[in-house]
Amino acid sequence: MNSVAYNQTFQNVEFNAQSFEIGEYEACVFENCDFVNLNLYGAQFTDCEFFKCNLSGAKVNGAAFRDARFSDCKLMGVQFTLHNDKLFQAQFENCNLQLSAFPKMSLKKMQFLQCNLREVDFTSAELTEASFDGCDLLGATFVDSNLEKADFRNAVNVALDPDQNRIKKAKFSRDGLAGLLQKYQLDIGP
Repeated sequence: MNSVAYNQTFQNVEFNAQSFEIGEYEACVFENCDFVNLNLYGAQFTDCEFFKCNLSGAKVNGAAFRDARFSDCKLMGVQFTLHNDKLFQAQFENCNLQLSAFPKMSLKKMQFLQCNLREVDFTSAELTEASFDGCDLLGATFVDSNLEKADFRNAVNVALDPDQNRIKKAKFSRDGLAGLLQKYQLDIGP
């Protein structure tokens, strides 16, 4: 694997298949960059920060994100179906991840802060101690997911079936409890 960049800043770059070099990026900052629909197979991002970037539709299978931080980014429809989820450690803040998927991913202690997680697929994901602080989870799918000690207290539109997920010691607000009872079609008043 060729080292491409170390401690560099990329600003306002519209990457495409010809301009993006696959390789190792370490301690780099990507600001207002466009990775839309780009195939990132083989790229490795270690301790990199992404600010106001658009990665919607990017192909990330075979890519590595270690200690990556995404802030104010669009990652709509990204399928995080990585074969080796040890290559994925990230934090998302104020990001739009609508229609993305993390099936069977190990996302222990993952931080989702103020994110749009509408219709995100977390099927069979390991989300122990994950935080969903200020996130919108409308239509998100949690089936056979480990949500033990996950924090949903400040999330909105949480709806999941406790019988289909492990939720021991997960944290919910009183307002969020209705989403746990949704399958019973109860009328829960103020």
